[in-house]
Amino acid sequence: MKTTENRRPICVSIAKKTAEEGISAATSIGTLADIIEIRLDCLTHITVSPFLTHLPQPLLFTNRPTWEGGNFAGNEELRIAPLIEAIHRGCHFVDLELKSPPSSHHSVLTAVEKSSCRLICSWHNFQETPSFAELVGRLAMMQDQGAHIAKIVTMAHDADDVRRILMLQEEAAKMDLPLTAFCMGRPGVISRVATLWLGGFMSYCAVNDEEATAPGQLSVIALRHIEALMMGKEV
Repeated sequence: MKTTENRRPICVSIAKKTAEEGISAATSIGTLADIIEIRLDCLTHITVSPFLTHLPQPLLFTNRPTWEGGNFAGNEELRIAPLIEAIHRGCHFVDLELKSPPSSHHSVLTAVEKSSCRLICSWHNFQETPSFAELVGRLAMMQDQGAHIAKIVTMAHDADDVRRILMLQEEAAKMDLPLTAFCMGRPGVISRVATLWLGGFMSYCAVNDEEATAPGQLSVIALRHIEALMMGKEV
């Protein structure tokens, strides 16, 4: 599904145990997703080629470590290896955590520089939404690390947290750095929608309500329904 001037892409996160299950889940949503995120850290056997072979949508590969809320608990070189393979095989995006070791940043950046892949540098805070100054600082660090796209996701406890995270779009625009920024948790649900109309690079959602990969994540059908309402379309 092509994007319009009124909104940004919607990325559907796929977190399955096998490549076959992941491909089936991605296929089941048809053209509802603009981008598919493959959570490699959820796979029992990590592989990238089946997804690139069978899925037509632009793919984003993420291998989230346990220290950033993911499932990968192994050696760092082994964690980065499939991301680099995905880059070499022509994927559209890879996600690398801001807190990754310098060696990981160097390896991934080196691979990206020789490809058309875009690097998403991410940072998550599952406890709170820090001060605006700290958030801007994280954004600057991502730019310094060579990110093509920044991703900052925090936990919201109230409306002030949500406003703070959405305000980051103005700072990102000044830096000319595409940014995905929204909040987890019930108060943060609105930020997942609002970011699509406030300059956010994209928003993330789940295949369905039962397969959310983060607190407060909407299903792709729910997000598309809200999008249609905001665009004045019949639903």
